[in-house]
Amino acid sequence: MGNLQKTLFCTLFTVGLLTCTKLIILPQFPIPLSLKIFSLIFSLAAIVGFSRTTSTSTNLPPGPRPVPIFGNWLQVGNDLHHRLLAAMSETYGPVFLLKLGSKNLVVVSNPDLANQVLHTQGVEFGSRPRNVVFDIFTGNGQDMVFTVYGDHWRKMRRIMTLPFFTNKVVHQYSGMWEKEIELVVDDLRSNEVVREEGIVVRRRLQLMLYNIMYRMMFDAKFESESDPLFVEATMFNSERSRLAQSFDYNYGDFIPMLRPFLKGYLVKCRDLQSRRLAFFNNYYVQKRRKIMAENGEKHKMSCAMDHIIDAETKGEISSENVLYIVENINVAAIETTLWSMEWAIAELANHPAIQRNIRDEIAAVLGGETAVTESNLHRLPYLQATINETLRLHSPIPLLVPHMNLEQATLGGYTIPRESKVVVNAWWLSNNPAWWKRPEDFRPERFLEEEGGTEAAVAGGKVDFRFLPFGMGRRSCPGIILALPILGLVIARLVLSFEIRPPPGLAEVDVSEKGGQFSLHIAKHSALVFKPIKA
Repeated sequence: MGNLQKTLFCTLFTVGLLTCTKLIILPQFPIPLSLKIFSLIFSLAAIVGFSRTTSTSTNLPPGPRPVPIFGNWLQVGNDLHHRLLAAMSETYGPVFLLKLGSKNLVVVSNPDLANQVLHTQGVEFGSRPRNVVFDIFTGNGQDMVFTVYGDHWRKMRRIMTLPFFTNKVVHQYSGMWEKEIELVVDDLRSNEVVREEGIVVRRRLQLMLYNIMYRMMFDAKFESESDPLFVEATMFNSERSRLAQSFDYNYGDFIPMLRPFLKGYLVKCRDLQSRRLAFFNNYYVQKRRKIMAENGEKHKMSCAMDHIIDAETKGEISSENVLYIVENINVAAIETTLWSMEWAIAELANHPAIQRNIRDEIAAVLGGETAVTESNLHRLPYLQATINETLRLHSPIPLLVPHMNLEQATLGGYTIPRESKVVVNAWWLSNNPAWWKRPEDFRPERFLEEEGGTEAAVAGGKVDFRFLPFGMGRRSCPGIILALPILGLVIARLVLSFEIRPPPGLAEVDVSEKGGQFSLHIAKHSALVFKPIKA
């Protein structure tokens, strides 16, 4: 569009805005000067927005035509969930561009392009986009998960890997995991209500996961679901997830001129994060500092926090980085694993034949003498297929954590403007009927039959980019090394000990989904019956 056309457009835009405003206000009153100035600013912004959307580059990815200021926001709204983006990919193709106010969102819905973003061009797309709410919850990128790609991310990843994400750590703590899981089984067995009426098991599983991670992180344990510290920790993390995962603040993030309307929301976020970090610091981090100081040179590293504090002492990270590592573990390691656990148990309640298949496999492979442990999970392919099928059908992070290119890049033959938010629709990659046979069915057998080689995608082998529950490449989730064995152990121990059923009066458990910015979890926490199986 030429300059004359732009000028004409903006003149008409201004006249129209002022005219509409005057009609809304009583016509006998003059238009206030402040409103005239606002209209002028609005129109100047339209010039910028319109000129950007009609960039001289004709090689941008396809997408719906944006309008000035708002881009495509008025067309797609705040709720940019995986199903909406999957439907749009059917219209606009495997890579398309949405202009959301002042920001670009590039959506990838194809395995080959996912490979480029996550692997072959992993450095170009290795950064993370900024977000007004996540800036608060990450201290402007002082964590590992949401920080930009560079030296800080490499340092944080290295420091977190040693105490959390190695095979040595798995072997060190797997016995503890199994004991915590067995406590869940014992509690369910001793509860008469569980056998007939059923209970919502989520809270007990949540206690188990918190104890697993807090024992690894702080050498600390919660006594029960009513433990005041457990109640406070889960309350803080739940509220953090609610505020961060909501779509309600997108308008202020997309359109800076609307950001003043987010003031109250951001105040809530800052207040919560301040109290939350103080809780972690006062009750856990400072306790480990005191123990290390009292022991001096004789201190033996007994938990992950000891290693992290040691890195701080050596000047590798700051005290703020220490707290944001705790922040990442509380959200990324605990909550996402819990979501997948809930999905798996709900699907098993609806598929008793799959429960029987898991029991038969364990009996055939391990016999009656050997318990299911972390060390023999690899010998149970049907159990592993059940975990994979859960992660395929119910991707815990359906769009993965967003990526960003710091500089202009090329993807699939298209030009991707610098600092674009790039999301890979991992849910659609694993649920597209063009690539999967009856993808809406919960059918673990697919991973042993037509998709027999896909299991390696989450086990460190050759990657199938249709199945990326943990991402891939430099910014993949390192927690895979903990999540998969914990999920396997929980499912195996529960299925061996109980017949899991819907509650009386229901033929099936509701497995409807509820999504957020980066999450997908079960919408309703249903009660389930756990009928003990006689040994």
